[in-house]
Amino acid sequence: MTVIAMTGATGFVGKAVVAQALAAGHHVRALARRPQPDRAGLHWVAGSLEDDGALCELARGADAVIHVAGVVNAPDRSAFVAGNVEGTRAVLAASRGIARFVHVSSLAAREPGLSDYGWSKAEAERLVEASALPWTIVRPPGIFGPGDLDQLDLYRLARRGLALLPPPGFLSLIAVEDLARLLLTLATQEAPRTIYEADDGSEGWTHAAYARAIGAAVGQRVLPLHLPPALLRLAAWVDGRLRGDAARLTRDRVSYFCHPDWRIDPARRPPAALWRPEVPTTQGLADTARWYRAQGLL
Repeated sequence: MTVIAMTGATGFVGKAVVAQALAAGHHVRALARRPQPDRAGLHWVAGSLEDDGALCELARGADAVIHVAGVVNAPDRSAFVAGNVEGTRAVLAASRGIARFVHVSSLAAREPGLSDYGWSKAEAERLVEASALPWTIVRPPGIFGPGDLDQLDLYRLARRGLALLPPPGFLSLIAVEDLARLLLTLATQEAPRTIYEADDGSEGWTHAAYARAIGAAVGQRVLPLHLPPALLRLAAWVDGRLRGDAARLTRDRVSYFCHPDWRIDPARRPPAALWRPEVPTTQGLADTARWYRAQGLL
């Protein structure tokens, strides 16, 4: 039995990792700000990334640490620094002596000049690479699957036959189940100090093709509409006025959404002997739509 310490276990990706780890017979120790339901094989450690004592308790005696927690959306750079840079620094400090350290980054780290988010993820990567731990970094592309709320607006628009998109470009995708399986594999097997970029095994998707695939998942033919950056920035301003800090579209997000190519680098794919994707994207999108309906969200 492997003892795996996790941050971000209450989030979209973290929940999938926890489920797979417990199903495989591992023991999971997970950090949480608020009380969580009891579950066999899962021990919750009360605290946050700002709590050094909680982080030390989390990592003490663990075989591996999977650092999933991070800030994806924030009103300013300081919030990204606190969550992604200083949070990673604190987890690394608490993880001294750990046999495996798996860090979840983002493709946005490849273009740190585009956004505060990408810059903060690149800074976090530098901290991990400079550490003495036996680390592996994973840069996921767009993550989809049941439980995701980040792309709910895309599905709701698709039901109306519309897709409001950034300027034409490309992206890679990965099912949350496949990403979770990769993270768990890296935490429980010997792996090199390297950066992996994993996806669904395709050559990537155009924005329009992805929108049409979401339309197929909800049973609706979709008209993709590519919006210029200026109009997206206006939409971000409106979303901020309407939803405040809960806005899904921010100026920072617009900056990297408009980048023309967010496909993974095939040279950074994990070797097939280690991991390969198993969830077809069209199936995963349909599963996501069914989950939204079951939750009364779609």
